[in-house]
Amino acid sequence: MPPKFDPTEIKIVHLRVVGGEVGATSSLAPKIGPLGLSPKKVGDDIAKATVAWKGLRITVKLTIQNRQAKIDVVPTASSLVIRALKEPPRDRKKQKNILHNGNITMEQVYEIAREMRPRSMSRYFSGTVKEILGTCQSIGCSIDGAAPHDKIDEINDGELECPDE
Repeated sequence: MPPKFDPTEIKIVHLRVVGGEVGATSSLAPKIGPLGLSPKKVGDDIAKATVAWKGLRITVKLTIQNRQAKIDVVPTASSLVIRALKEPPRDRKKQKNILHNGNITMEQVYEIAREMRPRSMSRYFSGTVKEILGTCQSIGCSIDGAAPHDKIDEINDGELECPDE
């Protein structure tokens, strides 16, 4: 016989979903079915919570307590950078391998780094900024018209001063 259900117990489930879309309930069912939640209802709630991130793959944190799911959007560095590029939402089924060749300002990079700071492994804020610049490099966008790696070199050489926080 399974153990008795504890209503005060908090379970945390992390999922990668496409923003603004109702995910496949078949992928939700094995994760949240045993916790006594309806996968269809939770899928609809996730779609409502991620409307601002339409078309982007985003990590969602479900905090489940007493058979109630609380949804928190936990954006990744790449999804924050793509959002800063202000690209129009796209249909992921039709457009594949899209090129993100936009341009963002250094101030936007600092904003993204401030948002990512609690989850960064870096000791200093400049390290977090370099993490975000590395993400910009892999996405393929430029910073103030320059390549992201040039900005990383400027920070390493001390030519570009990062704010403290």
